[in-house]
Amino acid sequence: MIGQGTWYIDRGDRKRAIAALRRGIDLGMTHIDTAEMYGDAELVIADAIAGRRDETFLVSKVLPSNASRRGTITACERSLKRLKTDRLDCYLLHWRGSYPLDETVAAFEELVARRKNPQLGRQQFRHRRSQ
Repeated sequence: MIGQGTWYIDRGDRKRAIAALRRGIDLGMTHIDTAEMYGDAELVIADAIAGRRDETFLVSKVLPSNASRRGTITACERSLKRLKTDRLDCYLLHWRGSYPLDETVAAFEELVARRKNPQLGRQQFRHRRSQ
């Protein structure tokens, strides 16, 4: 799967950004990566995938500062609203922060149970620290 990153996509011409994401989907780059910390990228993505959600593999990330159990769920719901979708294909913890990993994992499990996110993961972890 070839994907498209969206860091800073909200800082340029919006119409060109939407067109670029759509062209990428047309070319088979159906994995779209975003995060709550990417400014208004989620709003740009929402416009780009309108009517094409089922063609994409949508990934987002929660900030470590929001990674408590309640904070993770709230952050996910906020991202879903901005992305104008009812689900993500994968939700990640952007990097490890001060909240216990068990709390974040419990939130991830709740989101899976609610069918908001079928796959969960971690990013930017060192193996020893993530155990």
